[in-house]
Amino acid sequence: MPSLKSHVVSFVLRHSRKKAFSSPENLQRWIAYARKTEDYHPPALLRTRLDITETDIDGFPVYEIAPKAGERRRILYMHGGAYVFQITSYHWGLIAEMAERLGFGITVPIYPIAPEHNFHDMFGMVGDVYRRMLEETDAEDIVFMGDSAGGNMAVVLTMMAAEEGQPAPSRHVLISPGLDMSLSNPEVFEAERNDPWLGIPGGLEAIRLYSAGIDRSDWHISPLYGDLSVLPKTLLLTGSRDLLSPDSLIFAERARAAGVEVDVVYEEGMFHVWPLIEMPETRRARDSIVAFLGSEKTDQDESEAITWSVKASSSNPFRTGLANT
Repeated sequence: MPSLKSHVVSFVLRHSRKKAFSSPENLQRWIAYARKTEDYHPPALLRTRLDITETDIDGFPVYEIAPKAGERRRILYMHGGAYVFQITSYHWGLIAEMAERLGFGITVPIYPIAPEHNFHDMFGMVGDVYRRMLEETDAEDIVFMGDSAGGNMAVVLTMMAAEEGQPAPSRHVLISPGLDMSLSNPEVFEAERNDPWLGIPGGLEAIRLYSAGIDRSDWHISPLYGDLSVLPKTLLLTGSRDLLSPDSLIFAERARAAGVEVDVVYEEGMFHVWPLIEMPETRRARDSIVAFLGSEKTDQDESEAITWSVKASSSNPFRTGLANT
């Protein structure tokens, strides 16, 4: 049963943040307001806990969180925000916990966002970040992690790397990813009614702003339609009250059919990117991520030792969002 705090958060989201996605005009207003208040820098408290340095790629900041001594593995974290909002303290909180618990180095690009920039700018920059990582670290020691739009970017970046003949990262961690922007699945319209955060009209406006005219059914925008066989072992976290969940579950099945090992955490009653917000359910989700990335077992032992709980509704698992995440 969802926690009391999750119900409170859902109530607040429905009566505040969901307004951003209720219409194209509202999304534009929220973007304009966000530009006056956004601050992408890591919170000062994190700098007292972690070794954080800032570099630059293509004129945009990239933060590097140093790994523990002797640790080679690294995470490339791509934040969510519907491609139009900047990284937030919620993202930094998750990043900091992953750095402390796993000891991996974490690379956080502050990539260009829309409407000031578009798809080509975003992926040009994060592509250059990955290429630089490959100069320093073997692909088998790199993980792509992303939430919402960042989950989409993780999958698309891997597909683009495959086209260029670059190696794939060793694993993906996808938190409430957006994987099909075509709206071809009628389940998403019912899911929208149960989602306390996201809305289709504002979501379509965000896609229009960043997609540079690329068709929404193109795999560069909707990676569900790309070559899923190039993807690495994946952990996908999604909730029953997220309008993106129906397509995430379809993605998991199609990826498995393409030969990709996919573990799914499906949390009943949870909304978009819930692992970013401090709640009892968040603890479970973050523990799942740490177990997925931190185990030293072989894949066979790992699959025997860890059982991923799929808490789906018995009637329909496809049914049952912070605008700046």
